[in-house]
This record gives sequence, structure tokens and C-alpha cells, in this order.
Amino acid sequence: MRYAYAITAALLLGGTTLALTTSPDILIAQTAQNEGLSAAPRGAPGSFADMVQRLQPAVVNISTRQRVQVPNNPFSGTPFGDLFGGQGAPGGQGGQGGGSGGAAPQTRQAQSLGSGFIISADGYIVTNNHVVAPGARGATVDSVTVIMPDRTEYDAKVVGTDPSSDLAVLKITPKAPLPFVKFGDSTKARVGDWVVAIGNPFGLGSTVTAGIVSALHRNTGNGADRFIQTDASINQGNSGGPMFDMSGNVIGINSQILSPTGGNIGIGFAIPSEQAVSVINTLKAGGTVKRGYLGIQISPIGDDMADSLGLPKNHGEFVQGVEPGKGADKAGIKPGDVIVKVNNRDVTPDETLSFIVAGLQVGNKVPIQLIRGGKAVTVTAEIGQRPPEDELASFAQKDGDDDDSFGPGQNQSPQQTQQAAQQLLGISVTELTPNIARQLGVAADTKGVVITAVDSSTDAGQKGLRRGDVILQANGATTLSEADLGKAATAAKTAGRNAVLLQVLRRGSPATFLPVRLRDK
Repeated sequence: MRYAYAITAALLLGGTTLALTTSPDILIAQTAQNEGLSAAPRGAPGSFADMVQRLQPAVVNISTRQRVQVPNNPFSGTPFGDLFGGQGAPGGQGGQGGGSGGAAPQTRQAQSLGSGFIISADGYIVTNNHVVAPGARGATVDSVTVIMPDRTEYDAKVVGTDPSSDLAVLKITPKAPLPFVKFGDSTKARVGDWVVAIGNPFGLGSTVTAGIVSALHRNTGNGADRFIQTDASINQGNSGGPMFDMSGNVIGINSQILSPTGGNIGIGFAIPSEQAVSVINTLKAGGTVKRGYLGIQISPIGDDMADSLGLPKNHGEFVQGVEPGKGADKAGIKPGDVIVKVNNRDVTPDETLSFIVAGLQVGNKVPIQLIRGGKAVTVTAEIGQRPPEDELASFAQKDGDDDDSFGPGQNQSPQQTQQAAQQLLGISVTELTPNIARQLGVAADTKGVVITAVDSSTDAGQKGLRRGDVILQANGATTLSEADLGKAATAAKTAGRNAVLLQVLRRGSPATFLPVRLRDK
């Protein structure tokens, strides 16, 4: 016993911790994650001053002058536009505005401020697209000015812009070669690395902030982009400025902040150089950036969706809709499919389908692995070119108008509500007859059941299902009666699933798939 104690004491003094396994005769050494770390990270500079002194001359301030049309009549464009007679409106007679809704609009001056950095001695400059784009609908940009750290000003030409990546390239004509900076490799950045941001927040002039890389591959809403997150202070006016690594290379372009107040709270985002360089080179050469596109509407595999499908969550993406004539449609991809791999790359929350496809070469044919009806299927799709954002909006899900004739949720009777509360899904339905289909504004040959009531305390109520919605399918099977819907819910419960995948049609919107959890009983 004394011998055992002596061994244990010696090992502990030597800095090694031991843990007993289930077998008392076997010992496994474990080392703490922070064992041997020093208080300060290796390589942390005593000061950033020498590096900043070299880099600061290449970071510039960018401002624009814009004209914005502002209506004099605050009710212009509304049914009350002629409330005050429309005096002064073009074509008005006897004080009437001829339906123009008030006096002629005024032209006002506006200004935007941002940052940028010089990438060549002959005056090419990188910034964000939103720094040089019109700041309001109907606005026009009259001029773009680049202000050097020594306050020298240059008129700038916009060489090219790419709204999707929020990047722009400008050109000035200097009298002498300019100081410039080069790009680094953002793929080598690690969470915890030091970074320095230089820009012009709030128009104050050149300002330096430092911090660390807080996260990588951060998705802020646009599925085709990924950002470097940092806690280096970034505020309004920092947009378009560079993020430097400790070698003085640009690994990011400061673009966004997350803030409830509009000021820095330690969450800023930069476009990684790995994404930006190819875009910048294309714009600099006068080209247009082309991104891959399949033509599908997708949604992530969250808890409820995964439960309804019997699949693991956060692996793959669910196809809600397919755009006719595009690559996905020609490849045979259908609504209800789950795409798990594209070009042999797994589809995950970090590597989303949009992100993977956007980076593929237009015209290439790639294998796509998907799950359809519980079975693995592989198809080959040709990558198309991503259309402009305004065109994409026409394919996006739209909210339909309320249906007054059949009546949305508030018109359901107490008896119908009670009937819904007795169902596993918390909804009651009836057969979709041609007469009801006409009232709902859906095609007369639509097959399904129409919701007559929803229990607001259930998941169906929380997810916005309402009276007048049409259920086309439940877990892949056509629903023609309340019995069909109940059968699908019972089958899901028997299989140990807590949700049913419904395909729902609402007037004015394409059919969409929605996982609905079974009510607790």
C-alpha cells in the first residue's frame, strides 16, 4: 500500500494525472488541454505599432455624393395622395394633381462614407459594393472620392461591382506610385489568431483596432457566402477596410457588424481573401462574376424535419421546390428530395448546398447524391449561372393573401377548434371539393384536404398553419381524407417519430413542405 501511494505521489509531482478505468489493474494517462500553456500566446507582439506604421498609408477613406428624389407629399403613392389637392404637381388643373399625389418631388444631396485599401501602385482600390452603391431606391451616385491618409483627394472610377459578394474595385490616377498591400491566405487563419483592422469609423479618419479571429466560415444569412468573425472593433465606416494577419497580409475585407444599436459589440464579419481574390481579379479585368446555380428552393434539416423523415439532423438539405427548366429540374431532382452530397462534398450547416454550388464552374456536370423515399439516389446535374438577386426573389416563397370566402383561422367555430384539439396533429380537415378549391383560389384538379381548424396550442398552430390551407401530402402519401391524415400521424407515432412532414399549399404561394410535431397526450 505504501508502495502504491509513493508511485501516485511521484506521478502527481511530475505533472501527470492518472485516471482509473473500470478495471482497477489498468491506468490511463490523461493530460489537461491547458497543460503547459503560458499566460500569453506565443508570438503575441508587445506592440502593433511597427506593423501599423507600414500598413496605414495603404488604407483610404471613400466617400460618395448622391442625389435622392424625396416626395414633398408624405402620402405620395398611397390612396391619400390627393388629400391636399396635389398643388404644384405637374399637369395639375385647378389645384388638382391629376392623380400624381402632390407636389413635385425634391432632389436632395446625400453622402456615404466607408473605407478601402490600395492593391496596386497604379491606384486600384478594393472596397465594399455597398460603400459606392446608391443608398436608397431611386438614388444616383454622382461622384466617388478617395481620401488618402495625408488628406490628398482623388476622383475615383468604379471599375466593377459585385453585389452578391459585396465587393467593388475602384481606380484612381495618382501622380506617383502609391503604397499598397497584398492578400494573404485566409484558409490558414485559425480561431484565436490575432488580427488588426484599419478603417475610418464614423468618418473620424484612419483608426486601428485589434482583436482575434472569433470564428470561421460564419454564415450570416446569405447561403452562398462565409465570413471571418472577429472581436476587433468594427463600426459604421469600417466597411471595405482590410483585416490583416500578423504578417501584414490582408486575409479579410471588413463588411458587416451584428449590433442591436448600430455600434460595435465585438461581433464583426469580414469577407475571407479566399473568396474575395477571384472576384476582385475578375472585376479588375472588366469581367462579370459568374456563380453556380441549380434552381432549387431548399431548407435545412432541423430537428422537426429530421424527425419527420427519420434522418439525422444537420446533414443534407431538403428540396422545397424546383425551378422548371433549370439544372436540378433537368437532372430529375424533385420536391421532397434530401440532397446530401454535391460533387462528392457533404452538405452540412457549414458547407451548405448554396455555398458549394456557388463555387462550381458554370457548365460543369457534377454528381448529386440524394435521398428519396428513404432510398439513396444519384443524379448528374449541369451547373447553371446564378441569376441576379431580383430575379431570384420571384422564385422565393411568397405569403399568400388571406382568403375571406373560406375564412382564415379566426372564422373557425368552437366545435371545429375542439375537433382539432382531439387530433394527433392538432388540426381538423375536410375533403377538398371543386367548390372549396374555387373559393380558395387553387386549381380545381388539386388533390388533398383543406384545414377547417387548428389548435393554436399545438406545433401546427405555432408554425402558422390555418383554416383554408390545403394539405397535399403527409409523409409522402397523398391525403384525400381526414382518415388518410390520421393514418399518417399514427404511423409516425408507431415508428417512434415525433413529427409528420406535410406538403401544404396556400393561395399565392408554391406548395411547401413543413414538419409538424405530434401533440403531447
